[in-house]
Amino acid sequence: MTGPPIRVLVVDDDFHVARGHASAVERQEGFQVVGEAHDLAEARSAIAALGPDLLLLDLYLPDGNGLDLVRELAAASGPSPDVILVTAARDVDSVVAAMRLGAFYYLVKPFSLAALREQLGSYRAWLAELDKDREADQALVDSLFDSRAANVRRPPAAARQLPPTTARVLELVRASGHPVSAATVADQLGASRPTAQRHLALLVRRGHVELTIAYGGTGRPEHLFRPARR
Repeated sequence: MTGPPIRVLVVDDDFHVARGHASAVERQEGFQVVGEAHDLAEARSAIAALGPDLLLLDLYLPDGNGLDLVRELAAASGPSPDVILVTAARDVDSVVAAMRLGAFYYLVKPFSLAALREQLGSYRAWLAELDKDREADQALVDSLFDSRAANVRRPPAAARQLPPTTARVLELVRASGHPVSAATVADQLGASRPTAQRHLALLVRRGHVELTIAYGGTGRPEHLFRPARR
């Protein structure tokens, strides 16, 4: 990507979660994390001092709701950062409010870091379209609206019926590109190996994942998991 990086402020009350999101952003080409904030007051100060291009914003913050900050930004007279909400809030009212206030996207926790990276890619592509010096015909308008979610892979209906953590495990297996062990999935999930094994066993029973066995030169054979071939 040419030009300056997209400057991102991560806002989440959980220090561990904020660091994880910031690390994912830093690994994304064309992005730079300029700071982390853990409540609305810190976020307001960081926005004023750092002038980020994009916020990764949680809704549940110690001193208020992240939507209050989005409202302030929407009402501001000068330039203000775009917003991708990253939150556990699942009520439709919050989603609708975010849409009406102009949030770029709404990621519901728990989500994989792959989903976050894909959405950042969509945002970068959207900005690239905005930079083009041309008139906005209907095709361009449609492209700008569609690009907000164009790169986020939607799981099939059967996967959406899975428990959230199991669906996330399925996404990790599919994104790996090769058979993976329960230990690898547990590490990526941030959970224990027995927890990962339980979710993988459910996916095998439902036909989403296949179990394979790798025999090495010595020691016990290793159980590996790959997406089921349809």
